[in-house]
Amino acid sequence: MSALFKQLESANRDDTLPSTSDLLDAIKYNEQGLIPAIAQQFDSGEVLMMAWMNREALEETLRTGRVCYYSRSRGKLWRKGESSGQQQQLKSAALDCDGDTLLLQVEQTGPACHTGRRSCFYLDINASDARITSEPLIDPAELYG
Repeated sequence: MSALFKQLESANRDDTLPSTSDLLDAIKYNEQGLIPAIAQQFDSGEVLMMAWMNREALEETLRTGRVCYYSRSRGKLWRKGESSGQQQQLKSAALDCDGDTLLLQVEQTGPACHTGRRSCFYLDINASDARITSEPLIDPAELYG
């Protein structure tokens, strides 16, 4: 864990905090320069998806308010909804205590999942079986042509 995040463990609401740039410098990115980002619907608390961000994607998201991720499969920035129209508008962003995970409060337009479902978390599992918990809102062929 970064020394900066260790220092913040005892911080209070009224304390003066480091600049955003200093916090982004202290983030614990993985070997590929990425940090996991969990997107949660801001008003309902529904967890929509998890994706990856590099520093550039995070800076763009904070600057523009439109959520931008890093696509590992394409090797480039991925502005949520650029091909499907199902965008995410940032309401707030929070780093966890270790500086290695982001929680994004978003306003999701339509489904968040490439399967056409509202959430990517639609497959419930337990020790003996699994079940699908939601149907697609939109046929994926309509989302992506």
